[in-house]
Amino acid sequence: MTTQPALLIAGHGTRDEAGAEAFRDFVKELGRRHPELPVAGGFIELSPPPLGEAVTELVERGVRRFAAVPLMLVSAGHAKGDIPAALAREKERHPGVTYTYGRPLGPHPALLSVLERRLDEALAGSGREDVTILLVGRGSTDPDANAEVCKAARLLWEGRGYAGVETAFVSLAAPDVPSGLDRVARLGARRVVVLPYFLFTGILPERVRRQTEEWAAAHPEVEVRSADVIGPEPELLDLVMERYAEAVAGDLRMNCDSCVYRIALPGFEDKVGLPQQPHFHPDDDGDDHGHGHHHHGGHSHSHAH
Repeated sequence: MTTQPALLIAGHGTRDEAGAEAFRDFVKELGRRHPELPVAGGFIELSPPPLGEAVTELVERGVRRFAAVPLMLVSAGHAKGDIPAALAREKERHPGVTYTYGRPLGPHPALLSVLERRLDEALAGSGREDVTILLVGRGSTDPDANAEVCKAARLLWEGRGYAGVETAFVSLAAPDVPSGLDRVARLGARRVVVLPYFLFTGILPERVRRQTEEWAAAHPEVEVRSADVIGPEPELLDLVMERYAEAVAGDLRMNCDSCVYRIALPGFEDKVGLPQQPHFHPDDDGDDHGHGHHHHGGHSHSHAH
């Protein structure tokens, strides 16, 4: 048996079967690429298999140590709270098992290269200099997570020759997609590419595409194109292994400077010091909530169980 810790991939979950299958295929591909390493993956919510089942699978294969990598672009409530809470439960269920926890994928240069490729595909060979990009993130009640999407947008803009890169969110944060498109039009954009900042297809990326098409139909004076999600590219497979190596080596640099649970940010003072508990993302349940600003009381980190 290998002496290396196993690799556990923690996914968000989606009611979109194609998106869930893309995650499961991604985990299988990681296992194929690294036969020396036990690899398993599971979801926090909404999709099978649950994370606990993936841990059990590793334990049944003889694993006693593993490194968990969140397959998420930004460090929001799921990465900061739900996954650590789930892993703590698994440690209680499987005495003798130890684990380390990696950081989210973030706006890594390799992923920015994939985003650039998706934009090139959408532009189909036409020039960049008059193109404004609208990068659309998932959206969160965590301002730090939303700020990371803005950071990715700025990094994407730097040195690539686009007219500009603006941000919007499909859920829980402003501006929503139509408002983001209104903004870039007011800024003078006549050619726009809407770029979903998502790893795989799912309910929310499809909503981004649908809202983009609806806005474009109402604004024929603006040329609007939709780009694809990042997808299971080699760069993503390599980045997960980079995060795994960091976790195993203990070389973790999670950003706590603007964490809403440590620092009193304006309007979020009540969250400082709250315990992290699993919570539900209301816009992933498969229903269309308009532009997704309905909390349904589900995205809090309260003491209620």
